[in-house]
Amino acid sequence: MASPQDPTGRPFLVLGAVSGALAVAAGAFGAHALEGAVPPERLVTWGTAAHYGLAHALALLLAGLVAERWPGRLVRAAGWLFLAGLVLFSGSLYALVLLDAPALGRVTPLGGLAFIVGWGCLAAGVGGRKRV
Repeated sequence: MASPQDPTGRPFLVLGAVSGALAVAAGAFGAHALEGAVPPERLVTWGTAAHYGLAHALALLLAGLVAERWPGRLVRAAGWLFLAGLVLFSGSLYALVLLDAPALGRVTPLGGLAFIVGWGCLAAGVGGRKRV
């Protein structure tokens, strides 16, 4: 895997594809293995994690494609922030459900913030730039 300094979008394309597969697997696991094993409200939390996971897997793919066309620090930052958001947001929600550890919910907003800042970096990274 390429380093965070890799000027291409390849790392984000790979990470986006892997994250998408994991989000689909997590959604299926929640729908089939967790139903009846955890309270309904925790299933909703699991669904939120899977939903944001899949959406931001697509965001990683987008960051990869954008990095190929408009390479730059802000676009790379967006990709890494989307990845951080996936780990912190979706990861903390999955752990909260599986471990029944409400304290993990304190990490979730940091992931949401990473998503928001990532989208801002992506917008700033392509705004006003000429196509390569």
